[in-house]
Amino acid sequence: MPDDTENGAQETFISHLIELRSRLVKAAAVVLLVFLVLFAVWPGAATIYDIVARPMMWALPANAHMIATGVITPFLVPMKVTLLVAFVISLPWVLYQIWAFVAPGLYTHEKRLIAPLVISSSLLFILGVGFCYFFVFGKVFSFIYNFAPKSITVAPDIENYVDFVMTMCLAFGVTFEVPVVVIVLVRMNLVPIEKLRAIRPYVIVGAFIIAAVVTPPDIMSQLFLAVPMCLLYEIGLLLAPAFARATRAPEEETAPQQ
Repeated sequence: MPDDTENGAQETFISHLIELRSRLVKAAAVVLLVFLVLFAVWPGAATIYDIVARPMMWALPANAHMIATGVITPFLVPMKVTLLVAFVISLPWVLYQIWAFVAPGLYTHEKRLIAPLVISSSLLFILGVGFCYFFVFGKVFSFIYNFAPKSITVAPDIENYVDFVMTMCLAFGVTFEVPVVVIVLVRMNLVPIEKLRAIRPYVIVGAFIIAAVVTPPDIMSQLFLAVPMCLLYEIGLLLAPAFARATRAPEEETAPQQ
């Protein structure tokens, strides 16, 4: 009997690994497909990079250009940007694959919790990236260029620029996930909603510390990250109780109140 139990557990573990590999392959295949379409069909890696570089180019003088210091940098950097864009476009499918992997082990009421979180996580991440690109970059780059001494010729290196853009977009995308984190903490009974409200001052301080570490050393970009983080935390506090009620298990609804 112990051998049968051990063999069954081993087979279950192996089946989970096979299922995980299948989900990862499906997610990676779609990301790769979107990358190939963007790179080879439309609009092309060069065009995508030009779009990503647009906020910086708008802040520079009309005759200014970025520079590439590496031999293959003009080829590798647009490819890196295209891969990032492909991942963002494919994010809902990637998160769906994660949800499909864990769904068989969830109860019905827990499945009602996961699906909205997957959708909202995708939308919030894309919204954070869009906020960074359309609003933050324009303000920050203009501020940096106007602050630079007139004796300096501003000619950013494209590799450093892309690394900066990717870091900022990732930071804002993750920041916009704060309501989801708050909702999960409350719904899974990890932290009471009253406790999250009580630590609000520490969250505000933490938001400004994170913003100071992640963003460039200027007050404008720090405010652009810290203030939305605080506001999104408040939104999470408002939505968490309603979401917890909507995804409550039947036994939780019929349980006597203490």
